[in-house]
Amino acid sequence: MEDDPNIARLVDMYLRRDGYRVYQAADGATGLHRIKQYRPKLVILDIGLPGDVDGIQLCRELRATSDIPIIMLTARDSEIDRIVGLELGADDYVTKPFSPRELVARVRAVLRRIDVGGRTTLQTVLEVGEVEVDVARREVRLRGDLVSITAREFGLLQYFAENMGVVLSRRQLLDGVWGWDWVGDERTVDVHVFQLRRKLGDALTLTTVRGVGYRLD
Repeated sequence: MEDDPNIARLVDMYLRRDGYRVYQAADGATGLHRIKQYRPKLVILDIGLPGDVDGIQLCRELRATSDIPIIMLTARDSEIDRIVGLELGADDYVTKPFSPRELVARVRAVLRRIDVGGRTTLQTVLEVGEVEVDVARREVRLRGDLVSITAREFGLLQYFAENMGVVLSRRQLLDGVWGWDWVGDERTVDVHVFQLRRKLGDALTLTTVRGVGYRLD
């Protein structure tokens, strides 16, 4: 959750590049609604959100009902602000200006740490027949064996698994995996689908819907 549209776009772009699915909110009330609606695996939260619900209050409300991982992202760099955020239950604290690559690395680290700690809020494995998509570890297994897969291929497979049986157009897949602001040839989706089929074979029932896109059955 970030009210600065430029920072929000930057964070969105880097997270999607690494294969994560991102939902944005510019204020606390909207953010709380989207958390309840989409049940994300991690929240990046700006302390200085506009409106009646700022980041501190939102963190407090989330911690009262959930142990979802929270990374505070804020311009407040004083020791007391960091302590308040962490004591409220934030898992990490990043101050502006920040490196987007470092933020992505911290997201990975928090999710890895939470997975080891065994928090139950994370749906760690999506099963697609004989294929297992381990969301927290960002690993794919075929009949128990680890499959070498790129971050983008993982994001695409996860998106298909979360929308099982739904016909998805190339534009929907690009928006959901690459990001709404991605510019390029829509046929890049076809290349990544080809790679998934090559690596997972008949275990992945990924149907081409002529003139529209793809459906995972």
